Parts: sequence; C-alpha cells; structure tokens
Amino acid sequence: MLVTQAIVLGLAQGLTEFIPISSSAHLVIIPWLFGWMDPAIGGLTFDVALHLGTLVAILVFFAKDWVRLIAAWFRSIGEWKIGQDPDRRMAWYLILACIPGGIAGFLFENRVQVSFHEAPIPQASMILMAVAIALMGGLLWLADALSKHERPIGSLTAKDAALIGLAQALAIFPGVSRSGATITAGLALGLKREAAARFSFLLSAPIIAGAGLKSMLDLLKSLHSGSITSAERAIFPVGFIVAAISGFFCIKFLMAFLQKHSTKVFAWYRWGLAALVLAVALVRG
Repeated sequence: MLVTQAIVLGLAQGLTEFIPISSSAHLVIIPWLFGWMDPAIGGLTFDVALHLGTLVAILVFFAKDWVRLIAAWFRSIGEWKIGQDPDRRMAWYLILACIPGGIAGFLFENRVQVSFHEAPIPQASMILMAVAIALMGGLLWLADALSKHERPIGSLTAKDAALIGLAQALAIFPGVSRSGATITAGLALGLKREAAARFSFLLSAPIIAGAGLKSMLDLLKSLHSGSITSAERAIFPVGFIVAAISGFFCIKFLMAFLQKHSTKVFAWYRWGLAALVLAVALVRG
C-alpha cells in the first residue's frame, strides 16, 4: 500500500509541478482526502525524492537551453559584459527572478511547514488553501482572457523578470502554485502562452534545486544519525522515478498544448478542486 501511495504522489508531483494547478496543494490534499497517515510519505526523505525527480525532468527536457544559458552566463562573467546577447540576458533574468522566491522561502518555509505539512492539518488551513486555489484560478483566467499574447520570450526585460519573480514568491503558500503564479504573471505582461510557460519552467529549476539542496543537507544529517526508516528508503526511488518520468512528459504536453489552447481549462480545474476541498473541510469540521 505504501508503494502505491508513493506512485500516486510521484505522479501528482510530476504532473502538478508544471501544470498551473499547484503541486504543493495536491501533495497536501491527496493524503488528507484519503487519510494516508504513514509518516514515510510525509517525511523529508520522500519530499527530497519528489523534488529531485521534477528537477531532473526540467534539466533533461531543456538540456540544450541549459548548456547554452550556463555557457553564456560564464562568458558574461569572464568579459564583465552582458550586452545584447539574448542568452546572457536570459541567464541573468533567471537569476534576478529567483531572488524574491528565495527570500520568501527563507522567511516563511517553517511557518508553512507547521500549518500545512504536519498532521493533523487544521480545518482553517485547508479552507485558506481552497481560497488560494480559487483566487489563483480567477487571476489565471483573467490574465489569459485579457492578454494579447503577442510578446515572444526574447522580448523579456529585467523589469518583467523581477515582476515574475515577485509572483513566484507567492507560491510559498500551498494552493498558489509556482507555475501558476509565474505563468499568470507572464500572461499579464503580454507574453505568448508558450513563452510564459517556457520562462516559468526554466525559472523553476534553480528554485527547485535550491530547495532541494537545503533538504538534501537535512537529509544527510538524518542519514548520519540513522533516523531514516526502511520504509523511507524503499519509497525514495519510487517517488523519484515516477516524478521524473511524469514531469518530463507533462512539460512536453504543456509546451505543445499552450501553442494552440488557452490556460482557462486549468482555471476551471482549480475552481472544482477548491470546491471539493472546501466541502470536505466543512463536513469534517
């Protein structure tokens, strides 16, 4: 049963990390709905597995982009010049956009952990999450409906990157969604849907890597102390592999989907999910 739960949550992480419907919310909601109480699936070890999986997915899918961007970044350092090179600008824009999210994580991660990731989760926390899911759905709908979708990713400016980074900082709260916030901000700035998604996905890699590095350090301490259980060891590769594979194909799907379709279907999904969470929270008391 624990392996089945690990597969389900690995799929949830891989699919919802990149689709703008909030991975953090789904990783809270699924165990909460089904009463999965095993500490192994809510522990640090499994969390590291899931995030490493999605990190691998984003690195592999955009491997050529990362090679080009990292090389351009080093050239800009070596020459002490950014200039008009689009790859150099993009590399620095990604760094700029990461700063607000990094600060938000440093300041509020522990508070969010207590409120949403330690059972039993308070009713008030689930209601707040439902509200966040619904509100973000509304903002996504409006951004898609009102945007002209004309700007390619090459038209991004430092101001655009900073604004998208500020939006990403809001994703510290479960239900907002990192991809949801950044794609919504990109659409609001007039980017094409595919361009908004591409920048959002590229931006997710350093944030996931940063959070994963911190968690890995904590995990190494647990390994050294011998506090990791056999169940946690068993489901680590399951969560990692499932999250990596599902994440890769989710990115592939979404990049193609957004070239011809709007993001409104994801807003509808968010409203349905919010209604479900709210109803269950109120019934359970």
